[in-house]
Amino acid sequence: MSEPATIAFYETNAPRYTLGFDQAPSRHLDRFLDRLKPGAHVLELGCGGGQDSAWIVERGFGVDATDGTPAMVRKANERFDVGARLLRFHELDAVAEYDAVWAHACLLHVARADLPSVLASIHRALRPGGWHFANFKLGDGEGRDLLGRLHNFPDAGWLEDVYRTAGFVIVASETYAGKAADGTQRDWMALTVQRLHA
Repeated sequence: MSEPATIAFYETNAPRYTLGFDQAPSRHLDRFLDRLKPGAHVLELGCGGGQDSAWIVERGFGVDATDGTPAMVRKANERFDVGARLLRFHELDAVAEYDAVWAHACLLHVARADLPSVLASIHRALRPGGWHFANFKLGDGEGRDLLGRLHNFPDAGWLEDVYRTAGFVIVASETYAGKAADGTQRDWMALTVQRLHA
């Protein structure tokens, strides 16, 4: 489930992603955190350079910062000391451990065939009533960008169906234009979803 070429890209380019780009937290993060109760425990998937995890801590929440690339884990800890650890999506086996799962610009690298099982793992890792955020580059089929990274490139309807099938309720969605790291312009979709109470 871990795509070797994509992992290799981030392993090689970790310094660029931790020093070369704006290190401000995601613009979606505060809106997501505002939904959580004080002291909530947040899992971040694909923490990258660690700036979002650092802001989650700054906001007073507990964070389990994870990334699938060893170099990214090192950089996140060097720059922000967030206690990041190595975890690839298919290795998530927590059960009702987290109040929220934050996955900014990372699940877009999961192969379409694997996304349902990854979302099922996220659903299982959340406590009843827990929240999840993820954003995806929209498109018309799985493929690679100009940097060679695998993307699932879903359309909005397919993506929403996959989330509903995994047991989530879609609470908010936003489609917006964004520039990718390979320089291309593409529409993105951000989803905020919830695991309902049992």
